[in-house]
Amino acid sequence: MIEKIAAGAGLTKADSKKALDATVAAIKGALKAGDKVQLVGFGTFSVTKRPAREGINPATKQKIKIAAKKVAKFKAGAELADAL
Repeated sequence: MIEKIAAGAGLTKADSKKALDATVAAIKGALKAGDKVQLVGFGTFSVTKRPAREGINPATKQKIKIAAKKVAKFKAGAELADAL
């Protein structure tokens, strides 16, 4: 990925890594804060809450409680979906 960014943007690999790391950190920070991140033409990242539920341990077949948690969700944008 870093090599593709460097070639496409005319940057060094070191600068491309810094740019990618900064972008990923910004997306993580926004999601932790509960914000949506929309990259026009690519898609939208958001956080949803998954409620607590009951599951089954496949090894022992015993019922277990699965705690509630937040999960990241991605919805592809129209341009990305059309490109695939």
